[in-house]
Order: sequence, then C-alpha cells, then structure tokens
Amino acid sequence: MKVLFVGDLVGRAGRTILKRQLPRIKEANEIDFTVANVENAAGGFGLTPGLADEILDLGVDVMTSGNHIWDRKELYDYFPRQTRLLRPGNYPTGTPGYYKFVGNDRRGRRIAVMNLQGRVFMPSIDCPFRMAEEEVSKLAERASAILIDFHAEATSEKKAFGWFMDGRVSAVVGTHTHVPTADARILPNGTAFISDVGMTGSNDSVIGMTVESVLPRFLTGLPSRFEVASDSPRLNCVVLDIDENSGRARTIELLTR
Repeated sequence: MKVLFVGDLVGRAGRTILKRQLPRIKEANEIDFTVANVENAAGGFGLTPGLADEILDLGVDVMTSGNHIWDRKELYDYFPRQTRLLRPGNYPTGTPGYYKFVGNDRRGRRIAVMNLQGRVFMPSIDCPFRMAEEEVSKLAERASAILIDFHAEATSEKKAFGWFMDGRVSAVVGTHTHVPTADARILPNGTAFISDVGMTGSNDSVIGMTVESVLPRFLTGLPSRFEVASDSPRLNCVVLDIDENSGRARTIELLTR
C-alpha cells in the first residue's frame, strides 16, 4: 500500500502547488491513499468549508489539522458533516468534529488515520500518549494500516511519541513546525517516522508568512500582523510504502516538489 502525506498547506500558494503537483506525484509513485494537513489552508490561518471541499476534489482522501483549525468559526458547523476532515483527538469531550477515519484505499484495503496534538509549548489539552494507547488497539481491529498525524512543536515530544507507537501503527508523521526534518526512518518494530514533513506553501517566506511582516516582531519585540506569502510555492510530502498484511512500513521517503 502506497500512502502519500502532504505537509501543512499554507494559503493560496499551498493550494496552488497542491493542485499542480498532486496528480503527478500520485501517478509517479502509484499512490493508493492521500492525506494532507490543512489547518493553514485559508489565508495561512484555519480552513473554510468551501476550501475543504476544494481540497477533497483535488484528490485528497483525508484532511488532518491542528491547533489553527479553530481560527475560522464558520468551520465549526461543517465539522460534524465531513467525516474526512479530522481535528486533534485529545481536545476535551464536546469539541466538534472527528479525530479518526477508517476507510478504503483505491484498491479496497482498509486504512485508518488518526490526528493527535502534542502539549509541549502548545495548548494544555488531554494526553496524546494515553489517548493513542487506548485508540490504536481498536483501530487495529478495523484496518490493516494505521497512520497518525502528530501535530506538535517540540521535536523531543515527537520523537518520544514515535518510539511509543513503534510496532503499534504503520506511521507517525509530524506536522506544525513547517520545516522538514532529516530524520525520516523506519523504527525497529516497523513504524515509519519523521519529526516534521514540512509545509506546502511559499518557499521564500518565514514558515509561510512574508519576510517583511515577520521581521519587525523579531527586531522590536512588538506585535506585528503576519501576512501569508505567495512567492515560489513548494510542496513537501512523504511517500510511505506499507505492508498491508503486517501493517509495518517498508519505506518512507521525503519528497519536495
């Protein structure tokens, strides 16, 4: 089973390069299932229902997210209607939306996707480790492959979570920091891992925002309004090859397009 995971979409630049490159990447790598993190797809902050539908129409099977998914209030009523849009599952009970998806790839094989969020330098929510421990055994009964988007700030927490899940899921892919890391590997018990896939958006930017809007905050320490960048769009993603019989990953490859 070949699974594609696309790093955080940031604004129009991210959506544009996704539309341009996704068909080529899927064809070249014989992709069976596609996941993309979309929490910054609308102007660099949040997501709208219209853009969610647009991204699905491009050929994304499941959309994951993170803390910025709450930036657009119009999405709150959309969440219960769209099972293919996920929010981090360790937000408190009563939070709108789904946090896990179980469905078929293009060949009819069962795959599960779950979204969780870290807590180091992030909002104080429920424990992602405990929730994963509780949920993964249930998902294993329903799917031959399990992928977790772990949306977190600290690489130490991401690394710890990857080791915690090794042998229990097919892949743990990190999102949120927008900078691709050079640690893609298969852990000893067969789980594919990377600390951060990187972002899909403007390459000539500061993690997706214009240099001109970001620098004043560092130079003065005063608040500045960030503006989403549009120049030199680039797509970062990983291609996972998963043995659907064992659920173990064979390979993980980081691609930039």
